[in-house]
Amino acid sequence: MGNNLEKTVLVGIINKNQNKVKSNEFLDELEFLALTAGSIVKERFFQKIDSPNPKTLIGKGKINEINSFIKSNFIETIIFDDELSPAQENNISKILKIKVLDRTNLILDIFAQRAKSSYARTQVELAQCQYLLPRLRGMWTHLERQKGGIGMRGPGETEIETDRRIVRDKISLLKEKIKKIDRQMSNQRGNRGKLVRTALIGYTNVGKSTIMNTISKSNVFAENKLFATVDTTIRKVVVKNLPFLLGDTVGFIRKLPTQLIESFKSTLDEVREADLLLHVIDISHNNFKDHMESVNKTLNELNVKNKPIILIFNKIDHFIPKNKVYNIETHIKKLKKTWISKIENKTVFISAKNKMNLKEFKDIIYNEIRKIHIKRFPYNDFLYLHQFI
Repeated sequence: MGNNLEKTVLVGIINKNQNKVKSNEFLDELEFLALTAGSIVKERFFQKIDSPNPKTLIGKGKINEINSFIKSNFIETIIFDDELSPAQENNISKILKIKVLDRTNLILDIFAQRAKSSYARTQVELAQCQYLLPRLRGMWTHLERQKGGIGMRGPGETEIETDRRIVRDKISLLKEKIKKIDRQMSNQRGNRGKLVRTALIGYTNVGKSTIMNTISKSNVFAENKLFATVDTTIRKVVVKNLPFLLGDTVGFIRKLPTQLIESFKSTLDEVREADLLLHVIDISHNNFKDHMESVNKTLNELNVKNKPIILIFNKIDHFIPKNKVYNIETHIKKLKKTWISKIENKTVFISAKNKMNLKEFKDIIYNEIRKIHIKRFPYNDFLYLHQFI
């Protein structure tokens, strides 16, 4: 398998906002993204800079060091953790003569691989076109050398303008197509009857799809890779005697590309229109607190922070406390007495994969949904059957 993977190097920045340890953690995630996209990382490079080089992001000495490694190790791709401007991407490509990607480009590539439905594919294509448009000039550098005076525009420039017009037209068409599907999906959401809507949210690869499969007995694609889920899946679920709708949404990630947030508006509408959010957290991940902050930041941007939220700490079977004296149960009790006790939201600790503590999980969901249901639909008879059981 390793022979088919693209040989890649990663580049991270060290500055006053992120030290070497933090930058290395970010490159761990970038490496996982690269693996998901089909690359194998051969080396990591770090550049300590206070302000990025406007031409190449990193300094000349570091570029030369990377270039030597690329030539001696037959590297095919270089991936930067920070977003590159079109000019930076073009300049680096001229020097290194290999494929140059940044984090945004990599995430877009993964979304393109994972999108299954026509709608998701249209959304990804729109995001890619919006990313591509300002970068067309760099793709035509081989024709740009033909300069001329007034009335002597080189064919390179003409080609660029033609391509820009094609891409702009494509963007307009895709936006219209998305608007049409948005209206259809909005109608579908409006026709879901008297059911409370819940949405699974969380950082990518925290186990949302596994939770969906466990409690809805459906078969949603779940894999230990980033962005295994790109399409939103909605299932009708019954806990005890109470039916509700459960949506499995696309995972959030640090520095989620702006183009994707914009083009995945309808997918994120599932989050906006949900009555209850189930925020899934991978408690076994070293950076789970940072992941929580990333998700909360995105929720703020979507103006949905005031919705009721249940925090689901998943993968407790993988959770290894730093202090080995405590077992998992003891450590969870200690956690509940620390900063987690200050969280206003309801919390529950589970392993969806190994079905640990699912009864408490279902009880908490049932009680929260029941409260919402009684407020919204006070005359539904089936709700009250449970009071006498």
